[in-house]
Amino acid sequence: MLGRRFSILTIALTLGACALPQPYQMPPQSPPAPAPGSGPVVTQPAPSEIPPEETPLPPPAPVIREPTLTSASRALVAQAQSQAAAKNFPLAAASIERALRIEPDNPLLWIELAKVRQAEGNYVQAENMARKALSMSINAPRAQSTAWRLISDSYRARGKNVEAREAQTRADTLSR
Repeated sequence: MLGRRFSILTIALTLGACALPQPYQMPPQSPPAPAPGSGPVVTQPAPSEIPPEETPLPPPAPVIREPTLTSASRALVAQAQSQAAAKNFPLAAASIERALRIEPDNPLLWIELAKVRQAEGNYVQAENMARKALSMSINAPRAQSTAWRLISDSYRARGKNVEAREAQTRADTLSR
């Protein structure tokens, strides 16, 4: 029985020793920084020496997406243009409005409606339609340029020459 107790005590002490925490070890220390003027001088590499993977890339260019008309809208616009040429502006506007029910977010249709309103002498409405087209033609410089030209023409027709010049300048800048 004494041998058995001794065996149990030995096992308990062995297991107890395994459960003891390890002594704390200090992390390795880096060498102290040299005093100013006492160590070697470190220089920054010249821009030409920087590896290409470290050179920041320029931001991507915006994607230009000029709007297009569906075949149904294109047919209605052609019909509206012939009606406007015949000076039947209410019918031309109705044709464009039918196309707008098909494609309400297409800036080209708002530009066409602005042209009809301008042809009938409603310059304020023409400007509003052109501004609507402008707000929908993000990343479409050709559509934006056309809208700014309509805005410029609308201002000029109402005698707002300073605003007309500013709008024309914006149109010219976008068409380059």
